[in-house]
Formats: sequence, C-alpha cells, structure tokens
Amino acid sequence: MKICLVTTFPPSTGGLSEYGFHLAQELQRNPFLSLTILADKLPSEHAEPEGFSVLRCWSFDGPASVFRLMQTLHRLKPDVVWFNLLFSTFGRSPVVAFTGLMTPLLARLSGRYTHVTLHHLMDSVELKDVGVRHEWLYRFAGAVATRMLLLSNSVSVLMPGYRKILNDKYGRDNVHLRAHGILARRPEFPDFSRRGNPVHRILAFGKWGTYKRLELMIEAFELIAAKMPATKLVIAGGDHPQAAGYTESVRQLCAGNPRIEFCGYVPEDELPDLFQSSSIAVMPYSSSTGCSGVAHLACAFGVPIVSSDLPDFRQMAQGEELAIEFCPTGNAAALADCVVQLLQAPEKQRAMAAQNFSAALRMTMPNVVQKYLRHFELQQRTRALRYVSRFRRLPSWVPSKALLLRFMTRNTLSWTRRSAILHTPWNGQQDFRLLQSNGNGRGHLNGSGSAVDGDRIAGTAGAGSTSATRRGADDHYGQGTGSDSGQDPLALSLADKRKSKGEPKQASSENEIESVRAAIHGPNGSGGNGKNGLGGTAAGGNGGGGERTSHVRGHAGTSQSDGTIEGA
Repeated sequence: MKICLVTTFPPSTGGLSEYGFHLAQELQRNPFLSLTILADKLPSEHAEPEGFSVLRCWSFDGPASVFRLMQTLHRLKPDVVWFNLLFSTFGRSPVVAFTGLMTPLLARLSGRYTHVTLHHLMDSVELKDVGVRHEWLYRFAGAVATRMLLLSNSVSVLMPGYRKILNDKYGRDNVHLRAHGILARRPEFPDFSRRGNPVHRILAFGKWGTYKRLELMIEAFELIAAKMPATKLVIAGGDHPQAAGYTESVRQLCAGNPRIEFCGYVPEDELPDLFQSSSIAVMPYSSSTGCSGVAHLACAFGVPIVSSDLPDFRQMAQGEELAIEFCPTGNAAALADCVVQLLQAPEKQRAMAAQNFSAALRMTMPNVVQKYLRHFELQQRTRALRYVSRFRRLPSWVPSKALLLRFMTRNTLSWTRRSAILHTPWNGQQDFRLLQSNGNGRGHLNGSGSAVDGDRIAGTAGAGSTSATRRGADDHYGQGTGSDSGQDPLALSLADKRKSKGEPKQASSENEIESVRAAIHGPNGSGGNGKNGLGGTAAGGNGGGGERTSHVRGHAGTSQSDGTIEGA
C-alpha cells in the first residue's frame, strides 16, 4: 500500500509536528508500506530525520500550498492520502487556512482515497482565547470548512463528543473515534526514586501564549513554594505560532527566581528524563482544543496530572481512564491547594502514576496505527470488490472480460496480493498447538486425524453408522480423534480417571475398556450423555461437549463429560 502523509514534520515546530513524526515512525516500520511524507517547508537549510522519504512541497501561510500538494499527489499516485490536521495547519491567515483545508476534498475528487485525522473542531474552540475579533465570521467559515473535510472518504476524531457533534449537527456517518496514543512504542514505568529527590519538580509543558498561559501557573507556584519550600517549577516548550516571543517575555519577568526553570523546546530524546524527574504535570489552561498531547506524554511516563476543569479534559479522562486531579479554571489559589495536597500524599501519587501507566499500555502508537491501517485496507478491498462485482454482471458474450478487468483495476488491485497488516504471534511466541495437532485459530488450522463439522460429526475409517460416529467418543470428549492416532481415547480417559481418584491398576483393563465401549455405544449405536442404567442404552448426545445429564443406578443427577464412564 502506498501512503502519502500530509503533516507538519520535524525539525519544523508547527502544530502537530511531533504527532506526525510518531505516525510516520510507525508507518515506516511496516515493510508492506511505501510511505511519503508531504511536509511543510522550512526557511533555512536543515537535516531531515534519518530513514524517511520527505517532500516539503507546501509552506505555512503559503497561498499556493493547495496547488503544490495536488501536483505532488498527481505525480506520486498514492493509494491513501492521510491528512493530520488542525484548522490552522496551513496558515495563520484565515484565507490561506481555509483554502488549505480544501485539499482533502480536491484529493478525493482526483480519485484518491483520503482520510483526515482532525484534532479539534471549530465548534468547541473558545475563539476569544485565541484573540479572534469577528467571531461570527470565523464560526461560519469553520462550519463550511468542517463540511468540506467531512466530504473526505473518512474522518477520525479523538474525542467521543466530537464524533457526536459531527453526526448530529452535520449528519455524517463516515466519522470514526480513534485513540490519541502516547507518542511512544511502549510506556516507561515511573521511576519514583527520582521524584521528590531532593525537591519536587512541577512540570508545565506546552506551546504557550494563547489559551495556554503561564501567569496563572507562576502565581499558583508562589503559593505552593510558601507552603512547601522543597519545590521547583519547570516550564518546558516554546511559543504558540500566534504568540511569538511570549515565553521569552515571561522568562525575563522571572529572571530573579531560582526556583523557576525554563527549558525551552525539548528534543524528542530528552523527554524521558524531563518527565521521569517530574513529580506532577500541570495543565493550567483557560480552554482546550481537543485531546491533550501533554496528558498522553505524562501517561507514557506514569506522571500524575493536575488540570483545569474543562469539559474536553473531563471527557478525555473518563473515556481513557486517566488519573487527573481537576481544579477550578482560572483560580490560582485552588490550583495551588490541589498541587500541595497531591504532593503531600505520596501514596496517592503512586496510585495515580500506576493508573496512568496502565492507561498508556492500551494506547501505544503501534496499536493506534494498526487500527488505521486495518480501516484503510478494509476500504480499499471493498472498493476493489465493487469493480469485480460490476464486471461479473456483464453478459457472457462480452469478449476478454478478464483482460478488461485487469486494465480497469490496474491501480486498485495492485496492493491486494499482500496485506499491509502485520500478523505477529501472540506474545512473541510461535503458534500454539491444540489436541490432535489443530492450530490455535490465529491464521493457521492444521489437519487433525478426523474431520469434525459444526454438529461434531467425525468421519472415522470403519465407522459402523452415522449416529454411532456422531454420538460416540468424539461427542463425549469434545475433541475429534483419528483412527491412526495410535491410542484409544477411552483408554486414555479411563487412565486419567484412575490417576485423579488414586485407584490401583487392574489386570483386566482391556475387558473393562470393552465393557465401557459397549455401555457407550449400546445396541442402538448411540450414547454420550443419555440415561446410564446397568445394562441400559444411552440416549443421543447433544453435540455440545459440555455438561451431561445422566442417571446412575436409578439416581438422577448432573455430571461432567465423564458421566457416561462412571455410569457404566
């Protein structure tokens, strides 16, 4: 499968560049995929991340970005075009951003399968926190842009509430709910020896300047430091694209405070050390724009979270079972009290860290990307089958139908010879074997000594009748046995019964086995779970291989699958 991923990409620091990098990293590991990243241009010379095929064919705030993207897609001819988008991905200018959001629709009209991962909705964004003047105009343009994005083949959102809005308000049924992911292949267990040793480090991480501002956090930290001197505030991350210079201005205001540390932009390889040494991650936001990447980073390293009480974060914590302490939005004193109470409760910190680590295990990036690929492959195969079904309806007198089908589907069916989904053995082990060398049902089914259908009818060489075969030893034990297996199943079961009850072996085992065989098959050739009186015949089996109801010596009762032998 040939995929083009349209996203901002490192070393660019645009919105969702880190998320796009981790998506590309997982796609690149798949040997059955051909990945090309269509990324944003950078103003100066730079080194591309090693191992990726990157084409920087569009630019932030570039009015010609949509045309350059369409030219590149026409040249590459991918099977899937995957857009990783915010409403502001293509530009700060409203006109440029709007025209850039037309690209998924134009790509679909050109015959490409398009998928959009939409990280927020204009309907849920607090525009006043972004500094928008004409809010009604932005709302109208956002609704039109949303409808254009929904005209893609499929759309994924990361919050259950967003899917409900798109279904109810816009009436679209091609919207899917996906997990955000922890931006790592596997989470790291929290290292508690580094936390609070010698001081508690309070981490504030993000792109600052719009709805993420530092004034509230600094005010709350002054109250925290007064109650707990052994604390330190670590501010990591850079400026929001719409608030250039904001972080530097706050740094200058806090220049004389040694307890406040500014880290700036943190490279990918330094994130583990930053989070593992932090006791708490704080999100003092005034509003939200969807699922929080900072919260998922904290989960990846088992860090407790304190957050403003926002509807999106409440929904995220409930849906993904995250451990988050909520405090009133915009209240510095309440934020300080919440942080102090958590720092003074080490057992609660450990419990929250363990819960976030457990949630992270369910949201690794391989699992997230695997579900996307499964969806892409299902849609592509459905599309291919539509072509096949159309040609099958053609009358028989049409010449060279097979040749015509191959010509019409030369681009659609080229990838179907090999699946893009990686099938790995469970738990890294090779396939397990069941009795009679049957496979475990995970892609391999090995032949057994006898064929067993849905009614547990086993075809055995030399069987006297169908009813005897149907209700014989195969139904009684719930497992087919072959005539060439080398051992009698009745003898094996009887031996196991003796071992479990500790009975001594008897010399007349062959005669006993024959008597059991006669009791099971009986004159009418049936048995398994019927009434088992002395010298009586057994009624037909139910084919379930489970519990049997038997009457032993005139007493009714319910027994397990060996009730027939005991009755005999």
